[in-house]
Amino acid sequence: MNFLTDDFRRSGIYAWLYSVLLFLVLFFLLRLVMLANNHASLPEGNFAQLFYQINQAMLMGSRFDLRMAMYACLPLILLTVFRHPILDKALRIWIFIIAATYYFLGLIELEFYGEFQQRLNNLVFQYLTEDYKTVISMIWNGVPVARYFIGFLVGLFILWGFIKIILPTQQASSRPLQISNFVVIFCLLLISIACARGTFRSGPPLRWGDAYQSEHMFLNHLALNGSYTFAKALMKAFSSKDVSKWPLIEAAEARLTTRKLLFTDKDSYIDDGKSPIKRINQRKEYIDARPKNVVIILMESFSARYVGALGNTDNVTPAFDSLSKEGILFSRFFSNGTHTHQGVFATLASFPNLPGHEYLMQQPEGRNQFSGITKLLPNFKNLFVYNGDFNWDNQLGFFKNQGLTRFVGRHDFDLGQHKNKVWGVPDHLMFERAVSELDELAQHESFVAVLQTMSNHMPYELPKDLDFEPVMIEGKISERLTAMKYSDWSLGQFFKNMRDKPYYDETLFVVLGDHGFAVPDQLTSINLLRFHVPLLFVGNFLEKSSGSINPVVASQVDIVPTIVGMLGESPVQQCWGRNLFNLDQDDEGFAIIKPSGGEPTMAIINGDKILTYDSEQGPNLYEYNVSMHPYAKKYAHPKTEKMLQHQLLSYVQTASNSLRENTTSN
Repeated sequence: MNFLTDDFRRSGIYAWLYSVLLFLVLFFLLRLVMLANNHASLPEGNFAQLFYQINQAMLMGSRFDLRMAMYACLPLILLTVFRHPILDKALRIWIFIIAATYYFLGLIELEFYGEFQQRLNNLVFQYLTEDYKTVISMIWNGVPVARYFIGFLVGLFILWGFIKIILPTQQASSRPLQISNFVVIFCLLLISIACARGTFRSGPPLRWGDAYQSEHMFLNHLALNGSYTFAKALMKAFSSKDVSKWPLIEAAEARLTTRKLLFTDKDSYIDDGKSPIKRINQRKEYIDARPKNVVIILMESFSARYVGALGNTDNVTPAFDSLSKEGILFSRFFSNGTHTHQGVFATLASFPNLPGHEYLMQQPEGRNQFSGITKLLPNFKNLFVYNGDFNWDNQLGFFKNQGLTRFVGRHDFDLGQHKNKVWGVPDHLMFERAVSELDELAQHESFVAVLQTMSNHMPYELPKDLDFEPVMIEGKISERLTAMKYSDWSLGQFFKNMRDKPYYDETLFVVLGDHGFAVPDQLTSINLLRFHVPLLFVGNFLEKSSGSINPVVASQVDIVPTIVGMLGESPVQQCWGRNLFNLDQDDEGFAIIKPSGGEPTMAIINGDKILTYDSEQGPNLYEYNVSMHPYAKKYAHPKTEKMLQHQLLSYVQTASNSLRENTTSN
């Protein structure tokens, strides 16, 4: 017993064991806090059933926790052989630094998950590479930094106290090395390796896909470890190896499948030996008159979940709801990604968000030419008005290269009036400036203008004394939904100012969300509702169809070919979407979408079916609904699953090859 109470406590085995336990307790507490912060995302059910599901997620999470603990404690095995005050202090500092890092990442993740509904991933690195002043200002004004800082300091103090107890400084050992020392080292190494794998199965170690045991996404995310996912993202960021492991399809077969997916009977393929989808789309007469001008309005974080015209009753979007009675509203429209830069290039360049190219506007391939709105309408004057900074995401460089010539950004406004601490210009002032810019542009033959909002973005700093009531949810003001209502109000003011313009009746207005945002219902592994946004076409020449809701499935890459078709143009093009008003009556439409974060995960939506695919989990087929009572449930139909998987992989492979080979232009 003396060995257990004295010698054992002074041994390296004791230090190793209790350090592992320290990390496991730390991760467990962080997971409890994440559970408490996101309790609204828990599935419905009786207490016993819910407790069991949470318990399963916690048990799975402990396996990821053990992996990270073992990596951190590996150096402590040295203490089983060497005991010296200097070594003891060095390892104590090592454990403290690693514990502090895990704790810091855990605190960061509380806000990160609340915003993106993803565990830590390469989005962290992406924000670090952007304008650091804007990023710091966004965090400082949108996150309770002081509260987290105090919590971090208190946590560090507690951690240091426990580590001093676990790793007391010992006198230098004068005992000669014995065979038993090496036996202990060997045994601890075996245990560490086995636990660091996270599984005793043969083959690969525990992977993030193993956490996906539930049909409820939050429980799957709860089972993961943020430090683990962050470390994986860090390793990938510094690796040149392609880890996506997507199955390859014979190139000619992939191109043929892609053309079948994209082409209608109105499309004539142009085989130039290199371009995979070059075609001419013959226009179809479906409206009484042709618009002369186009205004595309990209609304920041404009989630369809809170649009009244699509069934929401919280009165968040009264202006958009009223406007929808004058146009054609698409009820199953999806963004191609979950961040603004993806929504912008997908909408204006008609090119999808692809694995490895989520930040296309900043990558070398972004210098390619695309069948975008300005390339297909070269004789139209153009304008891009944005209350943000065009240097963010390299929008200025990308769209200049695509033929846009007139840019009005935050630095072109008088920031002294209603200045926002982070983004600079409130939405209603952006729309006011847009009206004056459009007045000048309308003096020319025809124009295409892009207006992009920003105020519905964290931190939600809105102008004072606004002419509408804030959105109340469960008796409390919702900052996010109030910001969305402000953007909607600004949109309404814009149309109020536009209606008396002489060029209003000649203009097609296209209003859509750039992406959605986190909502409690997490459908499928890609979180489908984050992609669901409204699409509205408004114009007097749509009078006979005004107020209608179109259920065809579509995405942002369909915007350009649809606009070009409505204008009566039939240029040679390589759009990766289709003219939505040129589809056959029985065509339910499709959308191919990808979440941000760097994971090789994508999905194809066709009618009321969605197939998600990633390199670890493979395909998962669901039947879904994105109405006010959304759901997604597994759908067993091998033939449909095989067809959709083949279409998805063919489309992604063909688009990726076209991007790399620079064959994306007309």
